[in-house]
Amino acid sequence: MKSFNLQGKERKEVGKKASKAVRKEESIPCVLYGGSKNIHFTATEGDLRKLVYTPEVFVVNLSIDKTKTHAIVKEIQFHPVSDKILHVDFLEVFEDKAVVVELPVKLKGLAQGVRAGGKLSLEMRKLRVKGLYTKIPENITIDVTDLALGKSIQVGKVSVTDLEILNAKNAVVAQVKLTRAARGAAAAANEQKAE
Repeated sequence: MKSFNLQGKERKEVGKKASKAVRKEESIPCVLYGGSKNIHFTATEGDLRKLVYTPEVFVVNLSIDKTKTHAIVKEIQFHPVSDKILHVDFLEVFEDKAVVVELPVKLKGLAQGVRAGGKLSLEMRKLRVKGLYTKIPENITIDVTDLALGKSIQVGKVSVTDLEILNAKNAVVAQVKLTRAARGAAAAANEQKAE
């Protein structure tokens, strides 16, 4: 997993009024939990944008005043109209404690079904996995070279070392769909065989 450095300032006052004041200063209220105690802090909007608006998953090297720790983003609250970041929850991670994260799925290779006129479709852009944060990769790469026309890859067939995939085993991750042109060509071929 990639790492991201984030500076934060501990905040003493919590609640709606204090959070509004923090947002006016172009900072975002955050909380770190999962350790010995919860720490409320603020981080600048500019720094958090680089962390939030990306499909990648990061382990965050968090520096809050004198406290240094590792964490992952657990939840982000957005404004319902403006889509601005309102609040971010961080979960402190430890080398001996498993965490649950969503990893992006990447497909590699040219599927047989695509060569036969089909269309490759990625049905699940992310998969939920559980494992130690030190063993979590940047993404899950699936080889689709042997995927034939009309066939699919399900979660149960995807294996990642040192991780447990939490999605339903029968959920479709990727499939090669028949296009109209491919259906027409198959029907024409069948008609010629019948004659």
